[in-house]
Amino acid sequence: MNLRDFKILLLAMVSGLNCFAKTGASVKVEHLQCEHMECPMGVDASAPRLSWQMNDPRQGARQKAYRILVGTDSLDVLRGNGNDWNTGKIKSDLMLVSYSGKALQPFTRYYWNVKTWDKDGNPVKSPVTAFETGFMQTGTWKGNWISDGHDKDYKPAPYFRKVFDLTKKIKSARAYIAVGGLYELYINGKKTGNHRLDPMYTRFDRRTLYVTYDVTSQLQQGKNAIGVILGNGWYNHQSTAVWNFHLAPWRARPTFCMDIRIVYEDGSVETVTSGKSWKTSAGPIVFNSIYTGEHYDARLEQPGWNTVDFDDSRWKGVSIRLAPSLRIVAQVLYPIRNVELVPARSVVRINDSTYVFDLGRNISGVTRFTVEGLAGTMFRLKHGERLYPNGRVDLSNIAGLYRPSDDQDPFQTDIFILGGTGKETFMPHFNYKGFQYVEVTCSRPIVLTKENLAAYFMHSDVPPAGQVNSSNPTINKIWRATNNSYLSNLFGYPTDCPQREKNGWTGDANIAIETGLFNFDGITIYEKWLADHRDEQQPNGVLPAIIPTDGWGYGGNGSGPDWTSTVAIIPWNVYLFYGDSKLLADCYGNIKHYVDHVSDLSPSGLTSWGLGDWLPVKSKSPVELTSSIYYFTDASILARAAKLFGKQDDYEKYSALALKIKDAINEKYLNKETGVYGKGTQTELSVPLYWGLVPDGLKGKVAGNLAKRVEKDQLHIDVGLLGSKAILNALSENGYADIACKVASQETYPSWGWWIANGATTLFEHWALLEAKKGGSLNHIMFGEISAWMYKALGGIHPDPDHPGFKNIILKPNFPVGLDHFESSHQSPFGMIVSKWKKHDGTIFYSVTIPANSTASLFISQPFELKLPGGKLKRQVHQEKGFVSLEAGTYEFEIGEKQGNLSN
Repeated sequence: MNLRDFKILLLAMVSGLNCFAKTGASVKVEHLQCEHMECPMGVDASAPRLSWQMNDPRQGARQKAYRILVGTDSLDVLRGNGNDWNTGKIKSDLMLVSYSGKALQPFTRYYWNVKTWDKDGNPVKSPVTAFETGFMQTGTWKGNWISDGHDKDYKPAPYFRKVFDLTKKIKSARAYIAVGGLYELYINGKKTGNHRLDPMYTRFDRRTLYVTYDVTSQLQQGKNAIGVILGNGWYNHQSTAVWNFHLAPWRARPTFCMDIRIVYEDGSVETVTSGKSWKTSAGPIVFNSIYTGEHYDARLEQPGWNTVDFDDSRWKGVSIRLAPSLRIVAQVLYPIRNVELVPARSVVRINDSTYVFDLGRNISGVTRFTVEGLAGTMFRLKHGERLYPNGRVDLSNIAGLYRPSDDQDPFQTDIFILGGTGKETFMPHFNYKGFQYVEVTCSRPIVLTKENLAAYFMHSDVPPAGQVNSSNPTINKIWRATNNSYLSNLFGYPTDCPQREKNGWTGDANIAIETGLFNFDGITIYEKWLADHRDEQQPNGVLPAIIPTDGWGYGGNGSGPDWTSTVAIIPWNVYLFYGDSKLLADCYGNIKHYVDHVSDLSPSGLTSWGLGDWLPVKSKSPVELTSSIYYFTDASILARAAKLFGKQDDYEKYSALALKIKDAINEKYLNKETGVYGKGTQTELSVPLYWGLVPDGLKGKVAGNLAKRVEKDQLHIDVGLLGSKAILNALSENGYADIACKVASQETYPSWGWWIANGATTLFEHWALLEAKKGGSLNHIMFGEISAWMYKALGGIHPDPDHPGFKNIILKPNFPVGLDHFESSHQSPFGMIVSKWKKHDGTIFYSVTIPANSTASLFISQPFELKLPGGKLKRQVHQEKGFVSLEAGTYEFEIGEKQGNLSN
């Protein structure tokens, strides 16, 4: 530690002690983020968002005021000076603020901290943190886009290298790399960073991402070597499937542009760039496909290819290329990583050259295979989700959409050829798969044990944000399986499945949005994906069914409101969960464009454009009903957004449109005498209830009919995708939490629990997939709303639309018969919300923690006692409002037990 760092540390410690002395409690300002990331690099935003939390366990804890300092000198900021922005003391409880200081400069590290004033007016200072800007605009790149000169059908992956001299002492160095395709970056023989499959998939001809690395520690004074390997990814899709990605308009040989910006101790700057001075060669990756697999011939390895002393006299020159797009923007999100090592649980010998490994769980990711043998020995590693009766891997459920032109590109199969150099390890560079089983076939007899193979669970490495636990093991396993499927389908964009498609199906993602946000800090992924939406929207407002896309999925039923409502539903939910309106504002024009297009097609207020209640158990519901309800939802969100942004004319227009759609739906489908929509299927009754279509005076009757219908169905589901979003919520929100909980915890067909009872560790694509002979994924997030339902119905945690970001928490817990205890927690923008309860001797003990600077509205209708840390206090319900207002702190309630929903 140098003297400057020691001074900063000492000042920080003294500051912390002063805060403790003044407040008399351990109050901290922490979790500082810029653009929803901690210490991000490569920030291109001109007004980045800064946020923080107050850790103050005291009852009624809140922030009265704040001051933000931003500057380029960390010690100055710590001492209370911000040369780029000093807000001064602002009386406000805001904890999310957009930068509004001097114009940010590119390639600059900015330090910042926050001083807040607590409920007693005492100041509390945060530690100093930082963010670092990137290019800020595309035109400042110095490097050229380069490739190896081969055409798009050439299969071996290109390797690139350059040696350069650095003659001065290095202060700092950053590598900025933009790629059409995928890449791995090496400096002086070592891989840079721990990301996988960078950059994230976009519509490459409209937006290309660049990634920033701190490479200071990898460079040295004197000679250095850079190495880059390029993979095809979605940019050069050589495999053929029904979505025609091999015909993508952007398709070309992978290419990259890189600037390494070095700042020396004397203040001078040097930039090492991609260009004509680089050399290129093929290598051991003889084929790679993001969709099918990777083929690696270790005999073609060139040891030391990315080091200074390597002889590259046989390597050739590079070719200069055009950039894939004119928009090169920073990738500021949680990257894909090898998040978890999953060892093989067992291995079965099929014959002397074939073995099947079982991971014991279904994951997305790659295998790491270590073996020793003769040069030229070939291994085929076939990855699948299930087995044939003879014990071998069965791909029949996931390979049906693949359209191979020959047998050289087997589905979900890696090919590894040994170099004969002793113990060798292979792990794919530019591919991932969905699998539980791996069938390893060798070209020679061999002995393998389960130690030869392990796997990595790969996904976007989003931080966990929620936790659930209950007295019902099936409920707990469903929650874990849902999380496994959610993460298995998060690769810089939400997908449907990690094997047979890997597509960003909009319908799957809009159903799972609350599950994602309750369980994980996913805002950066969704902001990126909604930018993909904006890239893909057609001039007439239409969006494709899968995003990104090569052009497949425009204009068909998959572009209808029930699927592509993602453009409205996801920004709205991000706003509700984070209190951040930026994504909603960015997409406002797109939502409006889309809603206007549906209105042009559907002047009556009813639309049949959509896929409907996809893959129901047995009962089918009218597409016109469900699509019109999503059309209503989009118009309603648009009206709320217009009000939020002060667009009064739009607010009035789209409020009227939403009412028109609602009236048209109820006029055609609702029997007001009986309280039945359509034929009274579970979907027909639950979807109008959930999305707010039912007239207030008829909610009880419609909900009662839904409960009777579910009871008639033996307390089992009879819904498809759209109904799965609504069914449990509609029951729980309308007085039938007991029934909802029984449905959710069923272990016989059809149910989530039936999958679990039969060994599932993820969710499936079809309710009957265990018995179905047709294809279908065993790792699908489509039916994943059940996890969000656990937080909302059992934990009772809801965001308040009038005070978003859980500034005020709506608490509506249910305590259903058959469940003895339930615990839920969610890391909100203000801190951890905890809602938990247990039953004992006819009494429900309910405990809730509300983080500092938040409040809560607890809806509960029965007599109760409220326990505070200082003793017992009886509190009455606000009779006129039906809820109890709570400030920050921890509360314990004793409630007289009663069957069913206690919050109505």
